Amino acid sequence: MNDYHERLSRLLVEKNNQLSYNQARTWVELMWEDFESTAAKAGREFLGSEMTERIVRQWIENYGDRLHEFVAKNPKYKDFFKEEKDTIN
Repeated sequence: MNDYHERLSRLLVEKNNQLSYNQARTWVELMWEDFESTAAKAGREFLGSEMTERIVRQWIENYGDRLHEFVAKNPKYKDFFKEEKDTIN
């Protein structure tokens, strides 16, 4: 799973220069978990990591360049994306 997250995090950093790698990784992990838990709650059969990667990749392609705006409008997510001042992109 780490390989999936790594590829998707790098893609998100390419799409959105407002995000550090760590922030992108957090986004990827949140989207991954959201997709899998939503599918499970709906009673859908697990379709595998490849399908989850495909969906998260599609979300990144469609919304990745604007994800930093979501945090600004939804303060409850800010704690997920706090970084130390010395962190470098």
